[in-house]
Amino acid sequence: FGKYLEVTPPSRLVWTNDEPGSDEGSVTTVTFEEEGGQTRVTVHDLYPTKAALDGAIESGSTDGWPEQLDQLEALLSSLAK
Repeated sequence: FGKYLEVTPPSRLVWTNDEPGSDEGSVTTVTFEEEGGQTRVTVHDLYPTKAALDGAIESGSTDGWPEQLDQLEALLSSLAK
């Protein structure tokens, strides 16, 4: 759940992570920067309160980034062939 706040191809995405029935959603910013022929991906999650961050950590919702980035790498590799 959420909406895109900013889409700046090819360098930046910003979106909300809205949880139904809660006003404690985070805002995620992802930037893509070319660096020596490779791409540096930086992910920043901003939570409105420490309690919201603690809840996200406890629920495991912050654990998915490594898998998502692996999937992105596989997709990009397949497109480059």
